[in-house]
Amino acid sequence: MKLLLIEDEQELANSIQSYLTGNNFVCELAINGKIAIDKISTYDYDCILLDLMLPDGNGFEILKELKKQKKTEGVIIISAKETLETRIEGFNLGADDYLTKPFHLSELLVRIQALIRRKNFKGNNVVAYNEIEIDVISKTVKVKSKKIDITKKEIDLLLYLIGNENKVLSKSAIAEHLSGDMADMLENHDFVYAHIKNLKNKMKDSGCSDYIKTVYGLGYKWQND
Repeated sequence: MKLLLIEDEQELANSIQSYLTGNNFVCELAINGKIAIDKISTYDYDCILLDLMLPDGNGFEILKELKKQKKTEGVIIISAKETLETRIEGFNLGADDYLTKPFHLSELLVRIQALIRRKNFKGNNVVAYNEIEIDVISKTVKVKSKKIDITKKEIDLLLYLIGNENKVLSKSAIAEHLSGDMADMLENHDFVYAHIKNLKNKMKDSGCSDYIKTVYGLGYKWQND
């Protein structure tokens, strides 16, 4: 899953980014509103963590920009500034949750996971698709009730494909989802093909139907024939 952290307090930002990366998220950082808007305009995210107090403005402007661009990312406000008015304004502008500083990183993680489940999978801890069951908390996959050996990166790819059923996903979109803005620095996206191939083989070997379709010249899509 890919997150954008908008936070100018460097020590806190590093701590959050390190913790979330250690929990298998791709976590990009924007230290001001300008960088944040550039990233939001260029990439899609599963969740945005938004500080309200930024050196070049405030987080409410970011929320307005998300609404202007008709973006659908879930947003958790993380701020030391908490009044009834700021909470109400944040929610009215489209924020999904509000976490007051200081907070425990474990609580932030739980809130991110809950928000992503609500946004992408109707709040379910277990995503079921025909013979497939994915436990998004324990990061395990079962096919026909039998657990299969699969990496966390492959689970992330599987959830991304299922969550975008019948949509053609380009190699670059998949690369960005799996690697964040680091994908721009790569000479090619061959690693996407490798992940797709490995996932397809593991699912096939487990007796799963072949839902991952190659759309030649465009990318891949999840489709139930």
